Amino acid sequence: MTQIKKFTFNPFQENTYLLYDKSMECVVIDPGNSNAQENIEIAEFIESESLELKLVLNTHCHIDHVLGNAYFHEKYGLKPWIHEKDLVVLHALTQYGEMFGVPVNDSPEPQGFLNEGKSVRFGNTELEVMHIPGHAPGHVVFINRNDNTVIGGDVLFYGSIGRTDLPYGDHETLIQSIKKKLFALSDDFEVHPGHGPKTTIGFERKNNPFLQS
Repeated sequence: MTQIKKFTFNPFQENTYLLYDKSMECVVIDPGNSNAQENIEIAEFIESESLELKLVLNTHCHIDHVLGNAYFHEKYGLKPWIHEKDLVVLHALTQYGEMFGVPVNDSPEPQGFLNEGKSVRFGNTELEVMHIPGHAPGHVVFINRNDNTVIGGDVLFYGSIGRTDLPYGDHETLIQSIKKKLFALSDDFEVHPGHGPKTTIGFERKNNPFLQS
């Protein structure tokens, strides 16, 4: 089983996830650490568990999900993996910082691009990449079919969905992406979102007010 450690960081209360397994290899997804204290918190956990960080993954490149990209590049020499369609969002990071009044260290350019249907592998874990646009043009989620878990970014929340009023957002695209792709998963899949508590596909299929027919 792959372990999921959640950290809640930065003024946006964003969920950063560290995934690891018995191999002691790990990946960080959506590093939102934005100050020295948050940097120390996640680095100390990696060290205390004797983990080897292999990859930095971004579900999408909105400011709250990439604030730690620069730190992980500086400390661990790792550049993020993103979907190519979110490159335009990553390159607008400084403007987003000015818009929200949040100090930003420029993210390094991507190590490479994530494509739907491909898998990310570390240790004994395989994460399937699924493209779910609407909140951001290159938004992806990571699916662990062995554990029935989804690291979902800002697509599907407990009782809600990602906002679509930011540049490149599209409400109808997001709704259709969720219904056609995420809701193809079985009800017991746990969704670990970019903000707030975890939920399940089954609960959201039945109760989410944004997704009822």
